[in-house]
Amino acid sequence: MKKNRGKIFFGLVFFTIIIVSYFTDLSEILSFEIIKDTYQDIKILVNNNYTIYYLAFFILYIVVTAFALPISLLKTLLAGALFGFWPGLILVSFASSIGSTFCFLFSRYALRAYTQRRFAVYLEKVNKGIETDGWLYLLFLRLSPIFPFFVINLVFGLTKMRTLEFYIVSQIGMFIGTAIFVNAGVQIANLNSLEEILTLKIILSLTIIGIFPILIKFIYKKIKND
Repeated sequence: MKKNRGKIFFGLVFFTIIIVSYFTDLSEILSFEIIKDTYQDIKILVNNNYTIYYLAFFILYIVVTAFALPISLLKTLLAGALFGFWPGLILVSFASSIGSTFCFLFSRYALRAYTQRRFAVYLEKVNKGIETDGWLYLLFLRLSPIFPFFVINLVFGLTKMRTLEFYIVSQIGMFIGTAIFVNAGVQIANLNSLEEILTLKIILSLTIIGIFPILIKFIYKKIKND
């Protein structure tokens, strides 16, 4: 029954897309120029009320992270695009760590049964990692996105790790990755046309995003073997 409902739902979505495509020019609606103009309007609004929007984004980032909504990448790119590199980096670095710690505490004191049931496979791996490497294992997970960040926040809430230790290691471990994605947001926001997506800065940003997790995994294995 559930499978049939799923098929019906996706069928309706597909049918709707066809109808919309027939009566409208989707390429025009989704054109780079319109997206760029929309971004510029939002950017002007933010610049005119910078402090208010900065604080609002900071609080929103904490709340979204605390409730384990899996949109960390989008939030981080937006921070870079709207506030610039250094302000965006500071905002995301602290907001993500604070929000992650709230999520950690929610899991420990309010969502224990749900987390144990939903993420049992992750929990077994994490407990083994902590038993072997302690806080270094959390640092490795923060540096290399093997598990989704919201899963790390929830699962570590069920471990014996202290709250302050979780916060400090998370703050340190997420910093480099945060800097990479905030910078990517800055570079994307500076595009004036789709052709510019192949500029050296964009290519370097995407290359770093791809290579960084592999490099961290190599270093982690090297440390363990030594």
